[in-house]
Amino acid sequence: MAKKSLKRRNNNRVKKSELHQAKRLKLKSTLADSSLPFSERLVAQIKLSEMPRDGAKIRVRNRCALTGRPRGNLRKFGLSRIAVRELVSWGQIPGLIKSSW
Repeated sequence: MAKKSLKRRNNNRVKKSELHQAKRLKLKSTLADSSLPFSERLVAQIKLSEMPRDGAKIRVRNRCALTGRPRGNLRKFGLSRIAVRELVSWGQIPGLIKSSW
């Protein structure tokens, strides 16, 4: 079980990344456009660097929705492999069964 502070911090990063996503994309497209003059691209670079670091999508960590575990997550379920295995054993996930042979 992850600490509550880590889960809270990650949730804040998710919210900030969604909030700043449009502005970041606009600035990045300005930077990538080589037809613009250097001065405009430099201004865009400065504005991008002044934005909050937690607003970047790359800083968001995939965590298990139940336990907050940062590793071994299955994107399809949003859960860690351990949580998925337990839920499947109890029959809580429709369409999945625990294999045994």
